Amino acid sequence: MHDGSVLDLGLLPEFAQRPPRRWFYSLAFGKTVLFLSTVVAAAWVATSVDVTSALQAVGLDQSAGRAVVRIPLDTLRQVEAMTVDDKSQIVVEGLDAKRRNAALPLSAGPLDHVRRFMISAAAGEGARATALRCLTQAVYYESAYEPLSGRRAVAQVILNRMRHPAYPKSVCGVVYQGSERRTGCQFSFTCDGSLLRRPATQPWREAEDVARAALAGYVENSVGTATHYHADYVLPKWAFQLGKIGQLGRHIFYRFNGGWGRPSAFSGAYSGVELVPSIDFAALNDRLTDGAREAALTPGLTVAPHVTDRHAQADVGGRLDVTKEWRLSIPDPAAASSRYRQAIGETAPVAAAPSQVALAGPAAGEASQ
Repeated sequence: MHDGSVLDLGLLPEFAQRPPRRWFYSLAFGKTVLFLSTVVAAAWVATSVDVTSALQAVGLDQSAGRAVVRIPLDTLRQVEAMTVDDKSQIVVEGLDAKRRNAALPLSAGPLDHVRRFMISAAAGEGARATALRCLTQAVYYESAYEPLSGRRAVAQVILNRMRHPAYPKSVCGVVYQGSERRTGCQFSFTCDGSLLRRPATQPWREAEDVARAALAGYVENSVGTATHYHADYVLPKWAFQLGKIGQLGRHIFYRFNGGWGRPSAFSGAYSGVELVPSIDFAALNDRLTDGAREAALTPGLTVAPHVTDRHAQADVGGRLDVTKEWRLSIPDPAAASSRYRQAIGETAPVAAAPSQVALAGPAAGEASQ
């Protein structure tokens, strides 16, 4: 463990392909050379587990004539942990999450705007096409049915990250960061099995249009310097550590507080190297299958079906699911037919009370809807 280590990111193009884990590197680059310099002892030790406070301590080293951002590895790990795919990060879900998300105040600071981004011709058509593919995937799988501004905002978050010192320096590097993990990837679709689903034609074309515009310089100013977002039906821990910008569609957008959320922090140079990592489709299929299996048992069941229960697959196992407000549709013996009374052993007819007759019909009809 190198808890006190410091990573020099600067404006490095290859950070996307070699994400830091446990080792300490000091990296620099010139016009045509990227090299690994000597490993040095760390002089800075993070003193706070709070992400916002830790980010304020990040400094600049201009001794080489160029600003180099020095990020403690502990801080970088905290930033990487800001994901909704890791369920340990989720405080609450559902309607309660919606209420608590709505109660979170907006950031008091001004809504800053970032410079537009364009892939230069020097990057080549291969890099441009691969970046377009990765960004289209992100826009589609993350926000295909969101309003247009919401889809553009997702693309903007990815480009904002790409130019921020805490993230990879390529579009695909940002999109697929953490995808090698079973859980905890930065964008859930890269590791939850969504890639196994065939995209719908028209929404995919629309997502591609949004991605192409973003790579050609379009800026979604409504989210400014946002680097994070999550759906309004979940509430992650890190929502309390960032500055809330606002909501578009189902997504709520956030930026870093302090200097890391200002436009001056988004100065990272695009690497020009776009690589899609190898994808373990078997592992994705396993996770997708596991998710479907869990979903089949999830809808409100207060008692899971037992293996000995004889019931239809769509049934809840013959056990009352009170979370769905279902009502029993068993006939009231007092209002039942003579055949029913005979079957249960009644010999003398029983007169049904008017109130009982009135309630029997609607209850049975309601349960059958």
